[in-house]
Amino acid sequence: MLSFQVSFICRCYIKVRKCKHFVLFLLFFITSQATYSFSSQQFYLATEMLSSLKSHEEGEEDSHPHHLHHHPPSPRYLLLRCAELIHRADHPAARRAVSLLSATTSPFGDSTDRIAHQFTLALSLRLDRLSLLPSPSPTESSDATQSSYLSLNQITPFLRFAHLTANQAILEAIEGHRHIHILDFDTSHGLQWPPFLQAIADRSDPSDPPSIRITGTGSDLSVLRRTALRLHSFAASLHLPFQFHPLLVPPSTTASATNTDISGGATAFHLRPGETLAVNCVLFLNNLLKSDGFRDAHAFLRSVRALNPVVVTLAEREASHSSPMFKERFAEALEHYTAVFESLEATLPPTSGERMTVERVWFGREIAGVVSGEDKHERFERWEEMMRAAGFLPVPLSAFALSQARLLLRLHYPAEGYRLQVVRGSCFLGWKSKPLFSVSSWHCN
Repeated sequence: MLSFQVSFICRCYIKVRKCKHFVLFLLFFITSQATYSFSSQQFYLATEMLSSLKSHEEGEEDSHPHHLHHHPPSPRYLLLRCAELIHRADHPAARRAVSLLSATTSPFGDSTDRIAHQFTLALSLRLDRLSLLPSPSPTESSDATQSSYLSLNQITPFLRFAHLTANQAILEAIEGHRHIHILDFDTSHGLQWPPFLQAIADRSDPSDPPSIRITGTGSDLSVLRRTALRLHSFAASLHLPFQFHPLLVPPSTTASATNTDISGGATAFHLRPGETLAVNCVLFLNNLLKSDGFRDAHAFLRSVRALNPVVVTLAEREASHSSPMFKERFAEALEHYTAVFESLEATLPPTSGERMTVERVWFGREIAGVVSGEDKHERFERWEEMMRAAGFLPVPLSAFALSQARLLLRLHYPAEGYRLQVVRGSCFLGWKSKPLFSVSSWHCN
C-alpha cells in the first residue's frame, strides 16, 4: 500500500511539475506515521523518484506561466518536524525522515541546503546514539581541525571581533602597569596575542617596555608549546620582555579540576608579587556548562574572583543551547547556525573551498555537539547574572573599542548584513537582526 502511495504522489507531481520539497513533505508525512513499515526497497523507490523528479525539472522548463503556485514546506520545517519525532521518542519514524532529508540535502547547495545537510548529519548521529548503534565519529583529524580554525579566523569576523575587542579592554585596564600577567583560558594557537603585543610595543617607551607574561591553558600540550615558540619569536622582534607558560587542562576537566589548576598545585597558575593580572575567557565558559546546571561555571568564576584580576574579558556565542527540552534546543541551534551560514554565503563566493571546510569541519562539529547535548551555550544575560553573583561588575567597553570593531567589519568583512550593537556596555556582533557573539569586560566589585 505504501509503495502505491509513494508512486501515486510522485506521478502526480510529474504531471503538475511542483517543487521537489512538496514531494519530500508528502513522503515525509507518510513515512513519519508510526503505523507504516517503510522497507529499504520502498525507500529506494522514493529516492529514485525524487532523483528522477530533479532530472525532470532540469530538462524541462515550465510552459504554463499562469499555473497555480504552491508553497511547499521548507527544509527548516522538515528538520523541526524530525526533531519533534525524536522529542516524542518515535525513533523509527525519525530515522525514516532523516533518510529522506539525507537524500535531498547537499553540502554544495545554497546556505539553506547546506545548513539542512549539517543538521541532518547531526540528527543521524543523535539517533545512532539513542539507539546504541555504532556510528561514524564526527571528529576530524587534528590537522583538519586546526586548519579549519585558522580558516575560521580569516574568513569570518567572529574570532577577530572577539580578540580585538577583548584586547582593547585589557589594554585599557593595564595602562601604566609595569608587570603584566594574562591568564588566558583555551589559548589554542594564540591568534589573539600578536596584535596585543604589537599594541603594547606601539604605546611603550622602546627603552623601557613593560614585561608581559601569559599563562595559556589548553588540552594539547604540543599545540601550546608551538604557540609559545611563535609568540616568543614575535615578542623578540618587538624587543618586548615576554614569557609564556603552558598550563595543560584535559578536555574532560571539570570546574573543580580547573579551579585546582588556577589556585594551587605543582603545575598550577602562579602570580608573582608586583604582577597585574588580567583574565581572558574567549569562547571558554560554555565548556563548563554541564547537564546538572551551572554549578561548575559558578565555582570557576568564584575562583577567578579570588585572584583579584584588574579585568576579566568574556566572549561567548549569543545562543541558548542548554535547554533540557530537545526540540527547543534544536530550534534555537537551527536559528543560530542558519544566520552563521547566511553570513558566510554573503561574504564568500559559492566555490570557496575554505568556506565549505569551515562549515563542514568547524561548524559541523559544533552543530553535532549541540544536537547531541554534549555542547551547551548561554546568552549574555545568563553570563551577566553569573558574573555579578561571583562578585564582578561590568566595565563598559570604550568608544575606541567599538570604533575598532566597526573598522574591522568595514575593511575586511564589507557584507551589509553584519551588525554591531551595544547593550549595557557590552558589544554584540550579529547577522542582520540576529546577535551571534558577545564581548564584555568586568572588574572586581
